[in-house]
This record gives sequence, structure tokens and C-alpha cells, in this order.
Amino acid sequence: MTDIEIAQKAEITPIMEFAKARGIDTELLSPYGKYIAKLDADAVLRQKRRGRLVLVTALTPTPAGEGKTTVSVALADGLTKNGKSAMLALREPSLGPVFGVKGGAAGGGYAQVLPMENINLHFTGDLHAITAANNLLAAMLDNHIQQGNKLMIDTRRIEWRRCMDMNDRQLRFITDGLGGKSNGVPREDGFDITAASEVMAVFCLASDLADLRKRLGALVVARTFDGKPVTAKDLKADGAMTALLRDALMPNLVQTIDKTPCLMHGGPFANIAHGCNSVIATRCALNMADIVVTEAGFGADLGAEKFIDIKCRMSGLQPDAVVLVATVRALKHHGGCEKALLSKPSKELTAAGLPNLMRHARNIRDVWNLPVVVAINRFATDTDEEMDVIRAECAKLGIPVEMCDGWAKGGDGARELAAKVSSAIEENKPELHFTYPDDMPLSEKIEAVCKRIYHADGVSFAAGVKKQLSALEAEGYGACPVCIAKTQYSFSDDPKRLSAPEGFTVSIRKVHLSAGAGFIVAFAGDIIAMPGLPKVPAAESVYVDDAGKIQGLF
Repeated sequence: MTDIEIAQKAEITPIMEFAKARGIDTELLSPYGKYIAKLDADAVLRQKRRGRLVLVTALTPTPAGEGKTTVSVALADGLTKNGKSAMLALREPSLGPVFGVKGGAAGGGYAQVLPMENINLHFTGDLHAITAANNLLAAMLDNHIQQGNKLMIDTRRIEWRRCMDMNDRQLRFITDGLGGKSNGVPREDGFDITAASEVMAVFCLASDLADLRKRLGALVVARTFDGKPVTAKDLKADGAMTALLRDALMPNLVQTIDKTPCLMHGGPFANIAHGCNSVIATRCALNMADIVVTEAGFGADLGAEKFIDIKCRMSGLQPDAVVLVATVRALKHHGGCEKALLSKPSKELTAAGLPNLMRHARNIRDVWNLPVVVAINRFATDTDEEMDVIRAECAKLGIPVEMCDGWAKGGDGARELAAKVSSAIEENKPELHFTYPDDMPLSEKIEAVCKRIYHADGVSFAAGVKKQLSALEAEGYGACPVCIAKTQYSFSDDPKRLSAPEGFTVSIRKVHLSAGAGFIVAFAGDIIAMPGLPKVPAAESVYVDDAGKIQGLF
């Protein structure tokens, strides 16, 4: 059966009944339909923290996907099956990947979060609220200029872009304000995808409603003619933006097929943003369960690095263990296997791709000082011989490795993995190390990530970038962490350089201040913040049958 067929046949418990059975106070919930509820985060955050945190990340991904969310769900279900009090804290899906090529964010097979169709489509409208807040600020910015431009904004130095939750390359670069004086001031503009909006980053890093408004007010949208920053607070937009996001800031409670609670909240991409669910949801989950499983986007060089150097640095959170997801198919891809032959057994090609996995594992253990467990997400075509190759290489580094068969068996297929993760938590009390210190110059922070995590020989900065970084330091932003926007398909900034490339330089072509989020975005290579649809979009297969059921959604 397909993922959606499995999800539609699964038994789903009404959310208030489910919460009561899991010991969750229903007075803290506001039902959003029958199977979803919003959680009163303020009340939960007043409780004492009780949980340990497990971060799920992955090797460098391939276009086919490695099932990181599936493993996250299966692991939490496996912990539950093993008698642990477990909970998930995951990101919400964007409609861009849902209708594009990647897929949804609810897991797969029998390791899914329900109701799958609602989650992967509009869910509770959080991303729409973020879109609205972003575009309200854009509208108020342009209206201020139209109504006399009291702040003396230089229209050549507007830094705020509109956004939408869809892959639409046609809107990357546009000219608006055409058609005469009453229609605004003509200027170059453009759209990013909502997952890349700084409002999304602010939403996911805010500690509470007051912090959200403070961060929104700090958003730098433009520069004046004399180069001074203009903020959302200067435009008096922060209050209305907070109002649009008030209800969205409440985490969403849902359930897995195996009845593990999940808080699903926020959804920035890790290749163009910081790739982590909300701090609020993660903290709430840690106050509600003994072990919390969360994930970060794409490979460990992107999602895990940003989870640690941005989210953990700002929030004080720290993983107690890290699960590194791999597949035999991905290893063979990095070993040079042709796409058509990925299902054909090959110990040699599996071994050839292992340097990629081992580089990620060493980064987690040696740079960030965290215990790591490798999870092999099993496919039906995998052989024991290929698994043995992976086990043998991990054994050389003393890294535990376990198979995960969550897609086919749900939590029962991850009980052994869950046991290894529990042992890693109990046997280690790690002290988290960041990739770079706060007081390091911004350019050196970028170099630290590129050299220590990507293993580049060096960094090439485009003309003017270092000068811009120095100017940001002079304005007081020097202590900010950096968020590198880079292809997810390689350690380098070239998606064609697979496995564990060496002898490369990372090219930083521009940087952008995200003052509200509190980090500096550095764009590497050709990465862009508005993806496009593929030649055959996934949307072509989605439809509603005569009985009103959604079909073709994975």
C-alpha cells in the first residue's frame, strides 16, 4: 500500500480522547477539528522539565530521500513500545515540497503522524499565518513609501521580500508598482518560499509571545538614504504581525499510528534557513515526556549544524544523543551508483559511499562532542551483506549501529534502535561544543563551518562581502551565529560533488542580515530562496475521488 492508503486505513483516536489517555491535561488544549488540537504553551512551559532530547539527522541526502522523518516517528514509537514516555517534536510541511518533488513531513508507511492529509496540506494554517505576517510587513513598507516616505527609505536598498508557500520560480524576481502613481512606486521585488521567510525563523526561535513581538520589531526591512537600518518596529508593523501569529504560536498536538504524541510546529528548510521546529514546541515536549525525539532538516552538515549553532545556542537546549540516518541506497548513490541500479545489491558500491556517513559521524562526535547512533533505514531491496559492510565500518569508530524497519513495522521495527538510543542517553552526559565561539568575527565563523563541518580547504568571498560583514559587526551584529544557505546534496556548494569531497573551496556570493532571527545568512554557490517545481510535479498525481477522499498524496 502507499503511504496515504496506510494512513487512511489506520485507526485514529479523537484528539481529546487521545490526550486524556496519554495523561495530557485536556484543559490545555483547543481542538482544531476532531483529530488536531492547539496546545497552551504558556501553561506547559511553567512546568518543570523532565525529558531528555534526541536529535535525528542524516547523511548527505539524495533526490530520492532517506526517510529521516520516518525514522524519527519509528524511533519515538519504538521507545513507546519499550515502555518509555516518549514524544515527538517535528516540523510542519511546506506545500512547496508536497506538490513538488520531496514529499511531505508526516513520515511514511506504518511510521506516520496522523491525520496525514491534513498535516501535509493546510494543517492548522500556521504557514498561512506566517505568510500573511510577512506580506503585511511588505505592504506596510511599500505603503509608507507611497504615503510620503517619512523615514527616508532608499527604494534601492529595500531588503524585505514577499513570500508564498509554494514553489514558483516565476516570482523570484519581479517588478511591481507599475501602472501609474496610484499603484505605488515601481521597483524591483521578489518572492521567497514561506519556509525561507525570516518571519518563519523568528516564529521558530521565539521563546514566547513577548519575545516573538520583540524579534518581529527587530526585522530590518530596508536602509535609509544615509544607510541606517529601518525596522518593522519603525513602520509600526510589529503589533499587527504579532496579532496574526498569536494563535499560530500555539504548538499543534497530533498522534502517530502507534499512538505516540507529537507536537508539530514551524517548518523552515535547512538548505536555505535554519531547519528546525519551534523552540516552544521542543521545550513543551521536554516538559511533557521523558524522551523527546526531534529532527533537523537534510544532512547533518546543514540541519544538525544549525540546530546546534543556532537553536541550541539561542535557547539553551542540548541533545543528549544524536541519531544519524543512513540508507543503503544513499550510500550506493554516494559511491557512484547509477540511479537505475540503486536496488541492485552491491557491497562494493555501499562501501564506496561510506566516507560520507563517516564524515558526518565524526563531526557529531568530534566537533560537537555528542554521542551518535547510526540508524539504517531499511528498504526491501537491502541485503544482509550490505548491512554488514556498514556495521563493520561503524565498529571501527566504536559507533553503535542498528537497523530501523519502521516503514514496514512501525514502532515494532524500531525497538532495537530505541534500546540503543536509550543506552546512549543513559551512558553519556555530554557537554555540547559549538562549531565556533560567539566572539569570533563573522567571516571566521563562516570559515569555521566550511572547514570544520564541510571539510573545505577554504572560503572564497565575493567582492564586497567581507566589507559588508565588517559593517554588520560595526552595527552590533558581530556576536550573531551564521546560517549558511547551501545545496543539501553535497558537503561542498556543488551538488554534483558526492560522498566526502576534498580539495574544494566554498564560494560565498552574498550575505543577509536576519536581525529578528538573530543570525547572518551566507549564501553559498547557486542556492536560492524560492525553489521551482520539477518537470513532473507531484501535484499532477493528487486528486479527490467521488467519495471525497484525497488520493495520490504519496
